Amino acid sequence: MRRNVVSGGFLRMEFELPASIPLKFSQKLSALVSAEARRPAYDFSMTTTLTAGEESQLLQTIEMFEVITQSQPQDYQSLEILKEAYLKLGREDELVNTSRRIAEAYVHLGQLSSAILEYESILQRRPDDGAVLAALGEIESKASSLSATPPAIEFVEPVARVAPTEASVNGKSASKKVVPTDVDDGKATMHKLFVDSKLISQGDFDLCWQTPNLHLPPGRPLEPFIQMLADKGTVPTEKSLRLLSEKARLGFLPLEKYDADLDLARSFPMETCQRWCVLPFDKMSKSVLVATANPFNRQAAKELEAATQARLLWYLAPPLDIAKWLKRAFR
Repeated sequence: MRRNVVSGGFLRMEFELPASIPLKFSQKLSALVSAEARRPAYDFSMTTTLTAGEESQLLQTIEMFEVITQSQPQDYQSLEILKEAYLKLGREDELVNTSRRIAEAYVHLGQLSSAILEYESILQRRPDDGAVLAALGEIESKASSLSATPPAIEFVEPVARVAPTEASVNGKSASKKVVPTDVDDGKATMHKLFVDSKLISQGDFDLCWQTPNLHLPPGRPLEPFIQMLADKGTVPTEKSLRLLSEKARLGFLPLEKYDADLDLARSFPMETCQRWCVLPFDKMSKSVLVATANPFNRQAAKELEAATQARLLWYLAPPLDIAKWLKRAFR
């Protein structure tokens, strides 16, 4: 079990989850949060009648994601899941509070336009909310004073924001396998993070970075870069995950405590999942949750997107846990 604590200014990922939570929550949640449930955030009164089992499942979902978002307050993907669960239960106060947390996360991440939209959705329901009005005023002031100075190191967008491929948009996959010639597996960005920052040497990077053979099926989950670093005693896995979480701005999910949906995983190409060590592990409404240990691997994102019309929501997870589920899914 892990829980997140701040030590020396850094986030240490140690999640501690209630033992009573069965973590196969999104399989049930996907049936509850249907397309029509994705309505504007201010329309809190539009709820559906739930069975006792459905209500219990939503409460377990809330318990799980409250733990995650309390330790990772900028994880707006998990906050969105929380918001939908509160919407289905008709718990307006908690839903409004979660919308505030989403807006605050957007502000922290510098996504001011998204924060404004989230705050304005609250005002449509509560037009005299002084705290929201004050927050919007602060955003306006902040936007006007932002510096145009670029960051010292430019990172590519993490896979959570990779544009869909033509195949995924059209809902079609290529009838004949095409081996890509220009592969962006995140190597350049990972080099900046680990070598340019002096965390490891160039020799360590070359020793641990694997370039898979795209012409042959891997036959097993290939060890990601951060697992190779850990195996050789160079950088512990938790330290690497903390660094990736900070730079890619992705939430961390304790996959070892999760009951992954193996049928969902098998609906995606086995070679893609094994080669890049990525695991589609659950589905919520029109979104598929995917675990990765390399959030900058655009090639993995393209290949998964080509196999589904769903939106992919990415989470960081320990590579050994990802590999364990992949071995169970593709025996």
